Amino acid sequence: MQETQRVHAKSTRNGSSQGLLPRIRRRWRQVGRWFDVRPWRYLAGPIVAVLCVLVLIAPSAYVVQEPGPTQDVLGKVEGKQVIDVSGVKTHKDSGKLLLVTVNASGVPGYPVTNAQALLAWANPKATVIPQEAVFPVGQSAKDYAKESNKEMSSSQSAAATAAKRFLKAHGYDVSGMKVSMHVDDIGGPSAGMMYTLGLIDKVTGEQLSGGKTIAGTGTMNAKGKVGAIGGIRLKMIGAKRDGATWFLAPESNCSDVVGHVPQGLHVVKVGTLDEAYDALVAIRDGKGGSLPQCTVKQ
Repeated sequence: MQETQRVHAKSTRNGSSQGLLPRIRRRWRQVGRWFDVRPWRYLAGPIVAVLCVLVLIAPSAYVVQEPGPTQDVLGKVEGKQVIDVSGVKTHKDSGKLLLVTVNASGVPGYPVTNAQALLAWANPKATVIPQEAVFPVGQSAKDYAKESNKEMSSSQSAAATAAKRFLKAHGYDVSGMKVSMHVDDIGGPSAGMMYTLGLIDKVTGEQLSGGKTIAGTGTMNAKGKVGAIGGIRLKMIGAKRDGATWFLAPESNCSDVVGHVPQGLHVVKVGTLDEAYDALVAIRDGKGGSLPQCTVKQ
C-alpha cells in the first residue's frame, strides 16, 4: 500500500511537470505575438519618461540666483554691531541703511538639480546663468568660500579706509578710530558702499537715513570710487521686499537697472562716495526727486 502511494504521488508530480512546460511555452508565444502586434516603439514613452526623471534629478551646470536677505548696517547681528566703532563717539540713526544680497544655488558646496534650474527659468524673480560665468570650473567648495570671504574682508577694509578719508576731509578726528565689521553668511565685495555710508552716519550723527529704509549696493575702493556689482535686479527686489523705498545703484550698473525697477522703489545712480553721501542728504531733506536716475542711453 505504501509503495502504491509513492508511485501514485510520483506519477502525479510528473504529470504536473509535463503540463507546466506547455503552459510556459504558450505564455511566451503570447508575449511574442504581443510584441509582433505592438512594436518596440510602444516602450518609447516609458523609457523616455525614466530618462527625463534621471536628467531632472541630475546635478545642473547652472547657477540659480534669487533675492537674498538684507542687513541693516546700522543694526546688530547675533548681538554684535554690524559696524563696531571704538575710539570716537558714535550716534544712533532711527532709520535703516540696508546692504542687499543674492542667494546662489549651484555654486560649490550648494548643488542644484536640473529640475530646480528649470523651475527657476520660469520664475521672474530668479536668474539662471552658466556656472563658468560665476566661478572657475573645478573650484572646490572650500576654495569658493575662501575667495568669497576674502572679497568681503577686502571690501570692509576698503570701506573703512574710504570712510576715514571722507571724515577727515570733513573735519573729524579719526586718528584713534578703530573699526570692525560683523556679518554672517555674506560674502563678496558688493556691500562696500553701504558699509562706508553706515560708518560715516554712525560717526557724524547726521541721521543720513532720515528715518527711512534706504538700500544700496556697489563696491567701494579706498579712494571712494563706487564700482559695479552682479545681480542688481534681484537685489532691488530684495530691497523692496524688506521695506526700502530708496535704492542707491552704481552708475556702471544702470543698463541692468533700466526697465527692472520694482514699483514703489526709487533708484538713484551714484559713481562716488561723495555722490552717495549727497544722495542720502537729499533724500533725508525731502529733495530726493531731483537726484539723477538711470536712463536709457540714446
